[in-house]
Amino acid sequence: MKGYEKYERSYFLPPECTYDWVKKDYIDKAPLWCSVDLRDGTQALIEPMSLEEKLDFFKMLVDIGFKEIEVGFPAASETEFNFTRALIERDMIPDDVTIHVLTQAREHIIKKTFKALEGAPRAVVHLYNSTSVAQREQVFKKSKEEIKQLAVDGAVLLRDLAAETDGNFRFQYSPESFSGTEVDYAVDVCNAVLDVWQPKADNKAIINIPTTVENAMPHVFATQIEYIDKHLKYRDGVVLCLHPHNDRGCGVATSELGVLAGAEEIEGTLFGNGERTGNVDIVTLAMNLYSHGVDPQLDFSNLPEIREKYETFTRMKVGERQPYAGDLVFSAFSGSHQDAISKGMAWREEKKLDKWTVPYLPIDPKDVGRTYEADVIRINSQSGKGGVAYILKQSFGINVPQQMREQVGYMVKQVSDEEHKELSPEWVHSIFTDNYVDFHPYFTIPECHFKQVNGIFAEAVILHNDSTRKVDANGNGRLDAVSNIIKQYFDISFELTVYEEHALSHGSSSKAMAYVGITVDGSMFWGAGVDEDIIKASIGALVVAVNHYLATKADSHVKDERYIAMLNFIQANYKTVSLADMAAQFNLTEPYISKYIKEKSGKTFGELVTNAKMKKARTLLRNSITTVENIAIEAGYQNVEHFNRQFKKLYGMTPLEYRNSSTK
Repeated sequence: MKGYEKYERSYFLPPECTYDWVKKDYIDKAPLWCSVDLRDGTQALIEPMSLEEKLDFFKMLVDIGFKEIEVGFPAASETEFNFTRALIERDMIPDDVTIHVLTQAREHIIKKTFKALEGAPRAVVHLYNSTSVAQREQVFKKSKEEIKQLAVDGAVLLRDLAAETDGNFRFQYSPESFSGTEVDYAVDVCNAVLDVWQPKADNKAIINIPTTVENAMPHVFATQIEYIDKHLKYRDGVVLCLHPHNDRGCGVATSELGVLAGAEEIEGTLFGNGERTGNVDIVTLAMNLYSHGVDPQLDFSNLPEIREKYETFTRMKVGERQPYAGDLVFSAFSGSHQDAISKGMAWREEKKLDKWTVPYLPIDPKDVGRTYEADVIRINSQSGKGGVAYILKQSFGINVPQQMREQVGYMVKQVSDEEHKELSPEWVHSIFTDNYVDFHPYFTIPECHFKQVNGIFAEAVILHNDSTRKVDANGNGRLDAVSNIIKQYFDISFELTVYEEHALSHGSSSKAMAYVGITVDGSMFWGAGVDEDIIKASIGALVVAVNHYLATKADSHVKDERYIAMLNFIQANYKTVSLADMAAQFNLTEPYISKYIKEKSGKTFGELVTNAKMKKARTLLRNSITTVENIAIEAGYQNVEHFNRQFKKLYGMTPLEYRNSSTK
């Protein structure tokens, strides 16, 4: 890239580099935290916050647990001045919270700052002046001694005015533009200021070292901080504080290495807001400590709510990949990742582990207010069998057998691939239900009776091609007897290879889920059934499995794929889909599609659309607390009365009655 020759390293190493900080590999306690959201953060906003918004933001910072909060630059504007006064006059500063204010080393600015602080219960007055080579030579055109004297004069004025002002004050000093300052000179200026204040252990001053414009690698900054830590005067009476910016994208690393090197306090903002590339993100720093088993002394247990308030107040957006807070930071779309997470969660449950060790998840998402179902396992065309199985189990209590998962996974991935969309848990559930619970293109068994005669005697009603027939057979058990009935009726042969059952853990606790896998010529065909009666559920699963086999026997592969694609298209567009839409999508005539659907499903196009709408409605009734009116709209009905009538016609009860029965 052209032009690199005009740049050079602009930082300074200290006269002595000890590198003791390198011997440490972790931080064992949280530093002091100072939020600068209401000063550094607000001055970076395109649209400034109102007074009331800033007051609400202050309350949020207090609720999170900040004990040190920089509230602004009172002398800079009337807005800043009034905000400081409002906090004091409205008695909004808790007993354990100290406010910070910033001021330049100029007499009239310092005087106005103390006027703003009259009556403050506790306040830190933060004095700064720029010390870098560039600022000294280009901006102020002053010598090192003149710049140091400016800092000393400001320190004297702070000391004297504090003595004359009602309030409880501590002092802070920053060699602003430290990044371009000789380290030993910065220490010299800081010590000159400390000589004025003469801090003690019971009344500490703060020395703040900023990466005003980050220009060095983090280890360089740590080496600078270590030198400062070892050469500051009045060390027992000084809090060494860092104010990292993020110009090189290294704010977090700079902070963490700086703490290893001796820093005791960090100034930063929520989600890294601030000028240019922003300040260091305190959320990330705090949660990094949390992930190592260290109490960060800040509460981010409801991070989505904090983020929502932050975005409302600042009009800024938190990025999708922002550590811990972004929409996608816990999300796994990859099949291998989903499988590892699913197995890790199962391992944790099986072993009853106290420590968190789940692959791909640095912390438990629930600890910051996230959910596994919505935030972790997310389904698209890249997902695998493990992720799909996890969603079905966690969201709907459906524990798909291991041997069945690959087929179900491919079925779901195919829909996502064709629709070019991420699939919601409800959509995944609908795909599963359509293909493995409600799949009856050829026949159903609506009725079956059993007797104990020579094993088990079964008599079943088979509904096939719009006609019914009673068929009977014996078997070793009830399911075996029904299996023999089906074999006899269709003149087919298959082996009942897999049978599993479990109680549903979601919805009605009285319902059971059954899974049946049959083998024909080395190929597996699957079905699932759900009912309060486990035998009925088992028969339902067997019927679906055989229907899948008959589909491959009676129709071409292309036709089967076409039918499934049509069902998926209806499911994806159930609110508005029409025969005209179907014709355009599949390049077929409307009459042909209508006839084709009737032949394949035994239902009309309108009936399939209604079924799709009602499946959505039933899912929402079971798994949400939203109103029936809103569910009707979500299901594609503009008129709630029409929705209620249609629902009762199909299920023999109103939507509200269905919801009540599902939660018993």
